[in-house]
Amino acid sequence: MRRLIVSTALIGLLTANHSANADLLSGYVEIHAGGASGTGLFGDLKNSAFHSQAEGVTYGGLVGVEVAFLDVWVEHNQYVSGSKLEGTWTQFMTGLDIEFDLGPKRGGTLLPKTKRYKGGYSQYYGEFGFAVGFGVGTGQQVDPPLDISELTDRGFIAQASIGGGIRLTRLFSLGLSLPMQAGYLLKTNTPANDISTNYGSMQAALLLNARFKLQIK
Repeated sequence: MRRLIVSTALIGLLTANHSANADLLSGYVEIHAGGASGTGLFGDLKNSAFHSQAEGVTYGGLVGVEVAFLDVWVEHNQYVSGSKLEGTWTQFMTGLDIEFDLGPKRGGTLLPKTKRYKGGYSQYYGEFGFAVGFGVGTGQQVDPPLDISELTDRGFIAQASIGGGIRLTRLFSLGLSLPMQAGYLLKTNTPANDISTNYGSMQAALLLNARFKLQIK
């Protein structure tokens, strides 16, 4: 997995006319939809792992803040099979994200000496990132405010993702992403030191996304 992500990034950087981008401070909102599937890896309850039960069509969104290459975001997803809601998953994540241009920039001002543009944006981009965080799952529709009795699974997760897309404007883009997760989770309402309720799992999703990004500094 690591070699695939690194190779993808290097190809993007070699074919791009500009280096990786990072705003000093920016905020972003994203909505996405696609498909997801997962499986249990180990533990007595691996066959009832959340992401092996809640899979199929997924949709949701996230809100985040980026400081240089460091991202912090909250994400919520729902999983539907046919007309039945299989579950919801909410995660709180932090990690590194690198976005790089693919192709020349449009707009902006061409600097005669360097032959580079100041300002403007490249129409196409690629990105990859790594993150860790904490997630909680429910086996039913959440009834706000979220109560612990609604939770079925919780635990720590690590995520790697690759993707790319097209910027329709400097602030708005459409893209495709492939997030892959591994987690160490446990069923709720059970003692944390009862290892029989702990399990490992993994999940992958393919998502179409629409993202609005606002540079603050």
